[in-house]
Amino acid sequence: MYHLLKGLHEYLTRKEEFSVIIIGLDGAGKTTLLEKIKTLYTDIPGLSPDKIAPTVGQNMGKITLPSTILKFWDLGGQRGIRSIWHRYYDDCHAVVFVIDADDRERLSEGWEVFDSVLSAPQILGVPLLLLANKQDSPQSLSVEEIRNDYEEWHRRKLESARRSYGEDLDVQHRAERIASLDVMGISALEGTGVRAVVDWLFIRVQNSRRRDEQA
Repeated sequence: MYHLLKGLHEYLTRKEEFSVIIIGLDGAGKTTLLEKIKTLYTDIPGLSPDKIAPTVGQNMGKITLPSTILKFWDLGGQRGIRSIWHRYYDDCHAVVFVIDADDRERLSEGWEVFDSVLSAPQILGVPLLLLANKQDSPQSLSVEEIRNDYEEWHRRKLESARRSYGEDLDVQHRAERIASLDVMGISALEGTGVRAVVDWLFIRVQNSRRRDEQA
């Protein structure tokens, strides 16, 4: 009887674990975001901003939510490290791409990298969230401006491809994904919008799991 009750208790209280990768250019605020999540959702505060250094390799964090554990992988954004991102695609359940909305000079570089992530076949059905970070800065682009900037950048890329190759290099699923892309504004430094990000992830990974079960 004890083992039966113990097994029932473990079944009723079990928590599913989902992996979330946080990627973006170096300096976008990925590590600051993860450390803020740790501070808000765990008993052990994350690093203070003045102690955060560029991530070389990976930085990991885990939080517990109702019926769910979210395991975060903050991957370095330096050019040489981006080549290993794809190794995490097959096992992740959600992708968070952080863009520095205050650094206009690097937006084009950020869109190049984001576009390569968007076109990765391994994450075609994986929830993808674009974060316009550093909304605490007066010079930061708004969520609407960030979305418009990416769409304009993408339009110019397609026009260039047509002139060079005489055809579109885009495919149907990428166009649909861009149209339905969720963009949120946050300040990882101040924590503004961070809880909304976690709520979004919780809902999306749960919905994604249900779709997989029904397939």
